[in-house]
Amino acid sequence: MRIGILGGTGPAGSALGARLASVGYDVVIGSRSKYRALEAVDSLRAKWPDLNLPIEAGDNEAASSCDVVVLATPWEGAATTAQEHIGLLAGKVVISMANALVRVGHEFQPLMPPRGSVAAHVQAAVPQCRVVAAFHHLPATELGHLGDPIDSDVLICSDDDDAKKITMDITAHIPGCRPLDAGELSNATAIEAFTAVLLQLNVRYKTRVAPKLTGIKKDPRAGA
Repeated sequence: MRIGILGGTGPAGSALGARLASVGYDVVIGSRSKYRALEAVDSLRAKWPDLNLPIEAGDNEAASSCDVVVLATPWEGAATTAQEHIGLLAGKVVISMANALVRVGHEFQPLMPPRGSVAAHVQAAVPQCRVVAAFHHLPATELGHLGDPIDSDVLICSDDDDAKKITMDITAHIPGCRPLDAGELSNATAIEAFTAVLLQLNVRYKTRVAPKLTGIKKDPRAGA
């Protein structure tokens, strides 16, 4: 499976791309500028020379040509970026990982995008795609520490059950991550907004927190 990262040169996108490549996925780091993508990929390869990461650089069009596509752009540009490449994205699983947040003084506050969440806004903009909300709470720094597991649950929601299962399977390949089926795409509103709470905890306790939920014993990929 080839996974494209739209806007993949930022901290979260490049770290997720490197992590997915480290567990065997073919990854294309996309950017509006292919040269920025080349710089990002060269940096990742130089940082992990022994891993022979199956990762390559391209523009956003190249990333959109992959089997599964992750939107790692800033939240305000996610829907527009998806619309620009709808010809290549139609029918595909598109994973939205952006959070609409603003920092006011020492506090992080969630914003209310159109449709209530970034993921829902993307789905409305590209109804031909199967949008999934996922990866919102994974710290970029820890994602980039290849070889170290990430002790985190990953809340995943979508209106398309098959797209959700595909995303859960991808997530399960990341060491330490447990994918949890969080229901329909409407729940992305709460998932995205909760990121503000986690960031506030990071500031207050000078750490990087990740969510872990108790009480779920069975493999969540098995369904009800």
